[in-house]
Amino acid sequence: MSETAYLPAPNPDFMREAIRLSLAGMQAGHGGPFGAVVVKDGAIIARGHNRVLLTQDPTCHAEVDAIRKACQALGSFQLTGCDLYTSCEPCPMCLGAIYWARPARVFYANTKADAAAVGFDDQFIYEEIARPLEQRQLPMQQLLRDEAQVAFREWSERENKNLY
Repeated sequence: MSETAYLPAPNPDFMREAIRLSLAGMQAGHGGPFGAVVVKDGAIIARGHNRVLLTQDPTCHAEVDAIRKACQALGSFQLTGCDLYTSCEPCPMCLGAIYWARPARVFYANTKADAAAVGFDDQFIYEEIARPLEQRQLPMQQLLRDEAQVAFREWSERENKNLY
């Protein structure tokens, strides 16, 4: 049996809260219609909604907002044993943050196609990631690698590092 066989069934009430947050944040003018909650042991430990316009921070998506708050509440940089409920299938940035946070599961309501239909289309990012660096729309150029390697060498030699 897989690990998820022992996890509780998804709870629609948690998704309803993520959806409520998506509406509340949007209606308050904080950003787009996206909400998320992090759940541990059957209780919501963090809530988030899109705050891009409120904070003028393009990374303040609902999932990232909820992950930041949940990690603070847990005193950990990982969401071990947590579930993330989000009102929409995560964008590439949020998906990366979710993988780094390592929750047990993710549940979503709207799809990325639904988001694209209302003006939040991330397909170009997926396409850009697949391209070689020299073919991307955003120019990228390596600079001072030898100097930067000093920090990596020191990290690899550290005995008391905390891998994540």
